[in-house]
Order: sequence, then C-alpha cells, then structure tokens
Amino acid sequence: MTIDPLVLMTDVEEATEALLRTMAALDDAAIGAPSLLPGWTAGHVLTHLARNADGYNRLLTWARTGVETPMYPSREARDAEIEAGAARPAAEHFADIRDAHERLADAAAAMPVEAWAFVLPPLGRSAAIVPWNRLREVAVHHVDLALDHTPEEWTDGFALRLLREFAGDPPAGTPAMVLHPAGAEHPLVIGAADGPAVGGPSRSLAAWLIGRADGAGLTVSPDGELPRPARWR
Repeated sequence: MTIDPLVLMTDVEEATEALLRTMAALDDAAIGAPSLLPGWTAGHVLTHLARNADGYNRLLTWARTGVETPMYPSREARDAEIEAGAARPAAEHFADIRDAHERLADAAAAMPVEAWAFVLPPLGRSAAIVPWNRLREVAVHHVDLALDHTPEEWTDGFALRLLREFAGDPPAGTPAMVLHPAGAEHPLVIGAADGPAVGGPSRSLAAWLIGRADGAGLTVSPDGELPRPARWR
C-alpha cells in the first residue's frame, strides 16, 4: 500500500521530536560516549543524522527542480563531515538536528504533487521514498545512541514496514527463514519457504534482524538456534 509522503513526514516530525527530547538531557560528556555502532560515539551518530537530513533535502530539491543535486558530494566527504562534527558540544548538536529537520520539512512542504513521482537515480526509487528513509534513519539511530530509547518505542506500523523492507531486499548472506510477526496476516519469506520459522512481536523481530537486539524472546521452529542475520546497512 502506498502511503502519502506528507503523512510520513508527520511521523518524521514525531520521531525527531522524540529524539530532541532525549538530546535535551545530554551533556557534553554524553556526546563522547560510545554508541551501539562500532567506532562511533553518540556525537558521530547525531552528526550523521543532521547531515543525512541535509542530504535528503538535496534529493528533494533535485526532484522538485530537475537540477541534479547529489545527496553527498562523495562518500569520503560524507565521512569527513561526520568526523569533523562529532565532538561538538551537546547544545550545538541539538540545534543542528533541529535546524536540519526544519529545512527538510520545508523542502517536503514545497514539493508539488508531481515531483514526488520523480525517480531519483541514487535511490532508484521515486522521491516519495524519502520520508520513509528519513523516518527509518531517525528511529533506528535514536536506538543507536545507547540511552533509554529502545526498539520497544517503535510503533508496530514502523516495525512491520521495516520487516517488509528487509524481507524484500535482504542483505547478501542472509539465511533463509520465514518470519511470523505477531498479529500480521501473512508470514514474510526470506530466501526460501522451507527456512526455519521465526516468530515474535514485530518490534522484537525487526530489532533482531537489523542487529539492534539479540533475539531473546523470539521463537524458532523447528527447535534450535535462531538463524544469524547478515549485517544490515
């Protein structure tokens, strides 16, 4: 089912407000604490989120104007920006996330209806995918700050969409399995229908698949160890 991108931008707004509430309690020492991402501090995660918003802003500009505007000049430039901004004070990170989100929200509001159908070459998808991509970045990386925000804060709708995205385009090396999210009408097949069946709450399944949980509480049939998901993003 297609979801109106502006409806999803409302979800992005809510997820960003939740992130800013978490950030309001951070001091400068917390910015330098390790995140759940190897080699990255909380400051790296937050700088990435701010620059990611600017990158999606550029893609929406491309879709709206037709003028090629890459998300980042290069992978190296992206990485250099993250490294350069990681150690800033907490107040600067807060303002950066807030302002970058507002710029992205303004860019989305300025999109004519037809511009959402513009296919962005870097994504291979229409611009309508940008709000979902941004929501996923904010929701998942909020967890990566390794604070009090966990996958249990995700909505079931977000978790189910994340599961469907993973199942539709699993990372290379993902083992075969059949996912049975609680309450979902249909299972999600990854690889082959004869793979082990893994069941549980949608949020727990999604967090386990993308490496943000260990799978405790999930069921597997036939009995045995849970499959080992491939590294995601």
